[in-house]
Amino acid sequence: MIVDDFKKLPVLGILRGAGMDSIEPLVETAIEAGLATMEITMNTPGASGLLARAIEVASGRLTIGAGTVLDRDDLDSALAAGATFIVMPTLVLEVVSECRRHGIPVFPGALTPQEIFDAHRAGATMVKVFPAKFFGPTYFKEIKGPFGNIELLACGGVDAANLADFFANGASAVAFGGSIFQKKWIVDGHYDRIGEAIRGLLDAYRSSPAAS
Repeated sequence: MIVDDFKKLPVLGILRGAGMDSIEPLVETAIEAGLATMEITMNTPGASGLLARAIEVASGRLTIGAGTVLDRDDLDSALAAGATFIVMPTLVLEVVSECRRHGIPVFPGALTPQEIFDAHRAGATMVKVFPAKFFGPTYFKEIKGPFGNIELLACGGVDAANLADFFANGASAVAFGGSIFQKKWIVDGHYDRIGEAIRGLLDAYRSSPAAS
């Protein structure tokens, strides 16, 4: 991942629980809809193979990383499969340290002010505030008061209706997952619905002041 490129379209898709048979259509759908960055979670069965296949299908058209990286084994498997960035639901110091050593962008998760500060101090590229939906966009404004230099990624409950509010209150990026990559849509092959939902979210970003 080139972080400056991510900041040009700071919307991250989170793909969890997909099977190998759906990886190619999902990647193609995401690309066609305009998504630029996506993670595949490491708690998905066969995650390493899915990552490698997604990267092969994308062929440079989509930046792909690994999410739910909880330990060194997850990290090693993700990097071996070709992940170019790492995302976590919490702060795992060993993972952050290894990512920094190898120049891999890393997004550890946090929620409280202390956790956010600790993740930043450990070397986070951005701190993933998760689950953001329970505190809402105004929480980001409060956090940015003392921590104006810490870049925050809002994850959990972000949709087209509130995306602009997260950015307006201090988020540097947002992430979406099961609300768009819905299991039923994937199982039923409704990739058109997934693409439409991605486009709606990206349109909401592009029409927000954050995109100007």
